Amino acid sequence: MSLILCASTLVQAESSTPGALSRVLAAGSLRVCIWPDYYGITYRNPRTQQLAGIDIDLAGELTKDLAKDSGKSIAVSFVDSSFATLIEDVSRERCDIAMFAIGITPARAEKLRFTQPYLKSDIYAITTQANRLIKTWADIDKAGVVVAVSRGTYHEPVMRAKLKQATLIALDTPFAREQEVESGRADVFMTDYPYSQRMLQNSDWARLVAPPSVYHLTSYAYVVKPGDDRWYARVERFISDIKRDGRLLSAAGRHKLTPIAILD
Repeated sequence: MSLILCASTLVQAESSTPGALSRVLAAGSLRVCIWPDYYGITYRNPRTQQLAGIDIDLAGELTKDLAKDSGKSIAVSFVDSSFATLIEDVSRERCDIAMFAIGITPARAEKLRFTQPYLKSDIYAITTQANRLIKTWADIDKAGVVVAVSRGTYHEPVMRAKLKQATLIALDTPFAREQEVESGRADVFMTDYPYSQRMLQNSDWARLVAPPSVYHLTSYAYVVKPGDDRWYARVERFISDIKRDGRLLSAAGRHKLTPIAILD
């Protein structure tokens, strides 16, 4: 009898624990995990320290929608994260939601709850203008070629599986992979559409190498901690709303991401 009573009490305690939506509305603050080096997505300008990108804009739209729910203003607080620390940051509730174009992968899906996707990108390569080994995509997977990826991104497991002859190196930051390529210690680094646009716009040494056909498409979504159905449903409704009412298309256009936006 005492065991049944304890179990019942435990269930009641768990069910009465406020979820993220209740906390956000009560506190008037939404905590959003971002990766501040992600150009076009959640990028912090090193000179001005200002954040810009599609998910900075859409985080603001989410707070506006939540404010309508609560009848009071909701502030957004951005929490620096990364792909390497994403699972820990969300699991330990350092943020209520992660919004930085997170690639949907089986490994992440085991620990996190993905929303419906809103962007989709293939993989692209960046080499230097002077590199003579890499002329086309077919030159990448050859003996003697060094391919760099950023550790913790989905590019790491994808390229480990796909490369048969080239040497793969995984580096701790995106800037490290850029430095390896610019210095000539690596021949190419692998990235996605948004980051490739940053390189072309800001680095005169960079040259884009695109696959001749689809190489490995990955859908991007937001993530929340598993088990909070009410919060998940509210975020899902938000994404459906911005697809339907044009806010996603508008934000994608501002940041030159229209080609990879999922609008249906």
